[in-house]
Amino acid sequence: MKNAVKFEDILKPRLRDPEQAAKYLTACFEEGPDVFLLGLRDVVEAQGGVGRAARSSKLNRESLYRLLSRRGNPRLSSLNAVLSALGLKVRFSHA
Repeated sequence: MKNAVKFEDILKPRLRDPEQAAKYLTACFEEGPDVFLLGLRDVVEAQGGVGRAARSSKLNRESLYRLLSRRGNPRLSSLNAVLSALGLKVRFSHA
């Protein structure tokens, strides 16, 4: 029997690529707000962690941790700051 590989070990390297991160976040967003925030946390971790994202987005670290928590309820301006720090932006399309 082969050794199992953690899903995160495959996911994180892929999420370092902004294009893959954008596709992942789009899929998470389509699943709902809770899944989107978990996905955003995955992308933040893959791209250098909360400390780096906090510095880049000019948000304090504690606010960013709260924003990315399961109970997070981010303001649009905070969410936009984090996405901009990751080199991402929100796009809408007609379904």
